[in-house]
Amino acid sequence: MAATNSDHNQTDAAVKDVRISRISSSIRVIPDFPKPGIMFQDITTMLLDPVAFKDTIDLFVERYREKNISVVAGVEARGFIFGPPIALALGAKFVPIRKPNKLPGEVISEEYSLEYGTDIMEMHVGAVQKGERVLVIDDLIATGGTLVAAIKLLERVGADVVECACVIELADLKGRDRLGDKPLFVLVSSTC
Repeated sequence: MAATNSDHNQTDAAVKDVRISRISSSIRVIPDFPKPGIMFQDITTMLLDPVAFKDTIDLFVERYREKNISVVAGVEARGFIFGPPIALALGAKFVPIRKPNKLPGEVISEEYSLEYGTDIMEMHVGAVQKGERVLVIDDLIATGGTLVAAIKLLERVGADVVECACVIELADLKGRDRLGDKPLFVLVSSTC
């Protein structure tokens, strides 16, 4: 008997579910780090599992392969882990978005709010050109401040931010809501 499209879709979904499950189970949760009340999502344990790490990269590449992404912008610091292999697989350039005074040369900056105070994200002038299609990547979205700052930096130079992608979303903190009309793709949703 020949396989139908429905059979293929079910098989593809089952394979994806196995990969998501493997990724989720490889992430260690550390209570009260770096301060009491925080449930820290530690991706370093996932990086020790080559299969789970590859699954993570593969799922992002599969999602963006046909979206004409020309730039993968990685948010400091853990976006630097996932961004370069995704960029290479997509044939795109990788652009780091960093905290202040980390990039040599001329930069543009965007200040954003934290729970107590502000911080700044920077990008090299000329790293992204007007009209380029950008994927913004980070390991985790909590309140959304760093992703919002990255989007603003990229849009100031005329880039088209196609989507933001994170391995983990702390859904209770509602960072997704701060992204406005920018879509967000996550592999694992967690509670705080």
